[in-house]
Amino acid sequence: MEIEKYSKELDVAVRVVHMACSLCQRVQEGLVSTSSDQVKSKDDDSPVTVADWSVQATVSWILSDIFGCQNVSIIAEEDVQTLSEADSADSLAAVVNTVNECLAEAPKYGLQRPDKVLGTSQILEAISRCNSTGGPTGRHWILDPVDGTLGFVRKDQYAIALALMEDGELVLGVLGCPNYPMKKEWLSYHHKYYQNMSQSSPPTSDSWEKGCVMYARRGSGKAWMQPLVHGPKKLEWPNSARLIRVSSINDPALATFCESVENANSNHSFTAGVAHSVGLRKQPLRVYSMVKYAAIAHGDAEIFMKFARSGYKEKIWDHAAGVVIVEEAGGVVTDAGGRPLEFSRGVYLEGLDRGIIACSGATLHAKIIGAVYASWDSSNL
Repeated sequence: MEIEKYSKELDVAVRVVHMACSLCQRVQEGLVSTSSDQVKSKDDDSPVTVADWSVQATVSWILSDIFGCQNVSIIAEEDVQTLSEADSADSLAAVVNTVNECLAEAPKYGLQRPDKVLGTSQILEAISRCNSTGGPTGRHWILDPVDGTLGFVRKDQYAIALALMEDGELVLGVLGCPNYPMKKEWLSYHHKYYQNMSQSSPPTSDSWEKGCVMYARRGSGKAWMQPLVHGPKKLEWPNSARLIRVSSINDPALATFCESVENANSNHSFTAGVAHSVGLRKQPLRVYSMVKYAAIAHGDAEIFMKFARSGYKEKIWDHAAGVVIVEEAGGVVTDAGGRPLEFSRGVYLEGLDRGIIACSGATLHAKIIGAVYASWDSSNL
């Protein structure tokens, strides 16, 4: 059956994203401030951390080990340029240590650990291997090792995102969301505030307070969520997986809409105009990273709108995994012209019409599209 075609790939992807979540939690706990040596700036001034490089190296090594280097093409956000500079020696040493610590725990997640500790050159090679530019033919993994690095550094929401594209079509998506709260109301709070509140009433060992991995396979019509693996427990499939589904709300007055926290690459004022014209009454839920897609798939929000500022181009790794999960959970994701997003034209979402609109259903989606057309002429986006 066609639906079973990617079962092994999905199984491996979910397991390696679980590993990456654990890695990120360890690194995040060690972040004292944004001035830490573990945070660097890339050429475009965006932050990159030990976690970004370590997750990329780990995922690259696992996928290459299981499917064979010659069979694995990975499109990913990070390169080794900054990490290879002389003043990054401490960061590189931290990456090497972090990756080896993570890979040593691979059996906990049902994966194979390396025969011996990986050296610096092997880890740099694993990161560098993620240099594919994708395209309309062949099989390509799409990875954002830490989506929402600012959220990660600030100990708020972030995601690990892994998708698979074959011959230009997305076929599976996995999102690890280590700080995702199981109570909808906590999404609107900074995660550190949530942590402080949680400490006043500690969760029981069996309760599921936060953190999950969401995943879906194209064409299945189902999206799933698993809790993270804590302590000495092993990941045993299906790991308490539960089906997730988008919200049934289709009245704009009752809908919750998400947008990016930072407005550097997103036009909040235009989004606010669209929200007003369509009758959205709630304040926007500003969330870092692809956690916005997770919120829609989980039924905690109904709309995600993003209209990029002039000159900014959306990258495929910022959306691929989230799109698959939202659509299989029953949602709709298009550009602002109502067309499906195009992931097969390189590392950017080429041909994007104005922006991205993700909704829990077709009714809300049609209303948002109409409002965009009505608002566009008066905008100077």
